[in-house]
Amino acid sequence: MPFDQILVQIVNGLVNGMILALVASGLTLIFGIMDIVNFAHGDLFMLGAYMGTTAYLTTGNFWLALAGAVLGMAGLGAILQVTALRPLVGRDPLTTILATFGLSLVIQNYALWQYGPVPRKLTEPITGHFKLFYVEYPWYRILIALLSAAIIGALYLFLKYGKHGIWIRATTQDRVMAEAMGIPVPWVHTVVFAIGAAMAAASGVLFGPTVGINHAMGFDFTLKAFVVVVVGGMGNLAGSILASIFVSLLESLASIWVSPAQAIIVSFVALILTLLFRPTGLFVPTPK
Repeated sequence: MPFDQILVQIVNGLVNGMILALVASGLTLIFGIMDIVNFAHGDLFMLGAYMGTTAYLTTGNFWLALAGAVLGMAGLGAILQVTALRPLVGRDPLTTILATFGLSLVIQNYALWQYGPVPRKLTEPITGHFKLFYVEYPWYRILIALLSAAIIGALYLFLKYGKHGIWIRATTQDRVMAEAMGIPVPWVHTVVFAIGAAMAAASGVLFGPTVGINHAMGFDFTLKAFVVVVVGGMGNLAGSILASIFVSLLESLASIWVSPAQAIIVSFVALILTLLFRPTGLFVPTPK
């Protein structure tokens, strides 16, 4: 097997892994803080991409469209959390699963009604290519991998050093004690859901120029995000990032031998093996 073919697929895997990590980070953050399995996360990704297309048609500037979609989806995420999810706090987990599944259906049908069934596509801000062995590789794919890493890095710094980030980490460790210390836990939940929605929107807009944006695209990303969240460890932010890269590399390398559609099976094999032999996640440290 040619070495250059393997190297190209590794680059593809790393790029796709960083995009997936951006989606999965928001999902992991929401689960880790709120204990909510958010089945609507992929649809927030899709709606953010559509918001980006609307903002792009209005402004003609990709970066303004990105900022507008992120802010718009953060606001919508906060509204959804306050109106649909906050009243369910303390209820059976199945209730929140059904609620987020219902939100998913509502968002999908709204997107179909508002934007129609014809796929849309954003125009990438940079169009150049560079020679990577036998292929012309687009600079834009490298850019979105770097931007995804930068956004995840900014989230990490916010959680580690920001005042409100410390509130979020305190809520993760002990919700009751955090409330006793005066931290407004219900509003922390709202902010966390807004951040998760904003990250989904950012990934939707960044990924938009590479695919056709349609009302059903969120399902695939929800499925992939859940795979990497389980493989990386539920609620483990670093684990979900590593799992995103790991699963994307597996799929990219598998596509050398089989079609890309068949290569997706590899990620589900990884999910099944993780659940069988390491249910806490591959990248969760083993307690001593």
